[in-house]
Amino acid sequence: MTIFIPTPLRAFAGGQDTVEVDATTITEALDGLTNAHPALRKHLFTDKGKVRAFVNLYFNDEDVRYLPQKELTPVSAADTLSIIPSIAGGD
Repeated sequence: MTIFIPTPLRAFAGGQDTVEVDATTITEALDGLTNAHPALRKHLFTDKGKVRAFVNLYFNDEDVRYLPQKELTPVSAADTLSIIPSIAGGD
């Protein structure tokens, strides 16, 4: 599957804007991504291995948090996963 890397994290993924991984679930896809680019792990996961609260994942444009199986959702080679960091701001 194709994982889209946001601009702020590309420096930790060899400057790539996408990374291809072989996986059967979203969890496996993220594992493949962080195994290939270990510097990404601390930006995506807590010390306990959970996806950080400010990291939003979209599986084929659907928010992973609202999928019935969440990170255990099955994936195929044609699927995409977008990593979208939350942006804080305002006055």
